[in-house]
Amino acid sequence: MPKWHPHREQMKLPEEFSVNPLYSREGEETIPRLRMRNQGMLPDTAYQIIHDEMTLDGSSRLNLATFVTTWMEPAAERLYAKSFDKNMIDKDEYPQTAAIEERCIRILADLWNSPHPDTTMGVSTTGSSEACMLGGLALKRRWQKARKSQGLSTESPNIVFSSAVQVVWEKFANYWDVEARYVNISPEHPYLDSQGVLDAVDENTIGVVPILGVTYTGLYEPVAEIAKALDDLQEKTGLDIPIHVDAASGGFIAPFLQPDLVWDFQLPRVKSINVSGHKYGLVYPGLGWVIWREKEDLPEDLIFKVSYLGGNMPTFALNFSRPGAQVLMQYYNFLRLGREG
Repeated sequence: MPKWHPHREQMKLPEEFSVNPLYSREGEETIPRLRMRNQGMLPDTAYQIIHDEMTLDGSSRLNLATFVTTWMEPAAERLYAKSFDKNMIDKDEYPQTAAIEERCIRILADLWNSPHPDTTMGVSTTGSSEACMLGGLALKRRWQKARKSQGLSTESPNIVFSSAVQVVWEKFANYWDVEARYVNISPEHPYLDSQGVLDAVDENTIGVVPILGVTYTGLYEPVAEIAKALDDLQEKTGLDIPIHVDAASGGFIAPFLQPDLVWDFQLPRVKSINVSGHKYGLVYPGLGWVIWREKEDLPEDLIFKVSYLGGNMPTFALNFSRPGAQVLMQYYNFLRLGREG
């Protein structure tokens, strides 16, 4: 097998590779890399091929670069092994897993000071990137409905964030036809501030996205300051511009280490928050969450009713089938660690 190289995607790999004869039927075999061969093979042979190739990967325990959890307790791993085959979307077949997802939503809504944590809306996702997409989509739809109700144009929506924003927001703007307005940061202005926001917003702004834990620096952008500036703007002009907080990194840190910091649903202008469960939620990838301040902050027409999985179930997600194990891992950590943990 060719020696591993950081740029192996540029290497010309052999069309076939040899299999150690330990598990093969008739001595050494060659296996095509890029097409399915006609004959099958023994389970241990297939395992050996894949296991050997995996040794060329880096060690996940040593990887601090991808912002994901690489270790969980043995008890959590046992629980994971018993639940990775549950399909999160099939809530009729796995009602208890669905109930645990709902408990996690309530716990997060309470943690982030929703005024109605028992009734507000939220959903688990495959990561905070999907959660951002859903939060941004809700902002766009709310803006469109408000503009239509006033007889105004719904063309040319824009969204405002700092130039240090995570790439998912660039994707959101691209995928959903929203103009991305970047407030440039610099050594003198290392994060999004209220003046930068006021210079960028207008009647077509669907929302402002401060970051609670900038990817490059870890800084918390001043959500309360930005909310106050937007409150003042509404009082002067009538423009009602909501905030979505991208708390992918900080959502599981600030409530515990900076409990006096006001950044969440204590601010009425904050309408939604996303967090990454597989960062400091300490769950294996991939898991994210998005929670809305109140039920009416998520437009009802974005929720679909699915009737062919055993019952009529509401769903709001970009993905459909996905494993339920990560949600159960999140609940495990809530139970295992508590607030003090």
